[in-house]
Amino acid sequence: MRKAQAKKLPLAPDPKFNDKNVTRFVNCLMWGGNKTVVLSAFYDALDKVSQLSGEEGYEVWKRALVNVTPAVEVRSRRIGGATFQIPTEVRPDRKISLSMKWLIRYSRERNGKTIADKLANEIVAAAKGEGGAFKKKEDTHRMAEANKAFSHFKV
Repeated sequence: MRKAQAKKLPLAPDPKFNDKNVTRFVNCLMWGGNKTVVLSAFYDALDKVSQLSGEEGYEVWKRALVNVTPAVEVRSRRIGGATFQIPTEVRPDRKISLSMKWLIRYSRERNGKTIADKLANEIVAAAKGEGGAFKKKEDTHRMAEANKAFSHFKV
């Protein structure tokens, strides 16, 4: 086991928007290890978003991330032989991580020819407050609300 917590390596901001969150998103989106291909696919998706919505794609993407970001989640805790789902607040770093993972996961499940098409459609849907990623956030919040009675078991 580790003595100290591992240091976070600083991310380099992306070349177009100079944003570290874009780099983080592209790193999550990357599968084969070819970052330039994924980065160009992400930029294509943002171009398609701007065509679909009529607004700037980067701003719509940021709004979609905010809409998908969860505030609370449930964690399992075993107490006296029973397992309870205890609602807890999500750490700020984990909030961003979850929202990015959900956006990517539900965009991959969408219909479309390329990942840029799928991602663009999911970003537009999430910015409007619909789509799979937004539904996941709503389900998470609903589950936390349903288990609010067990919140006194918090660690």
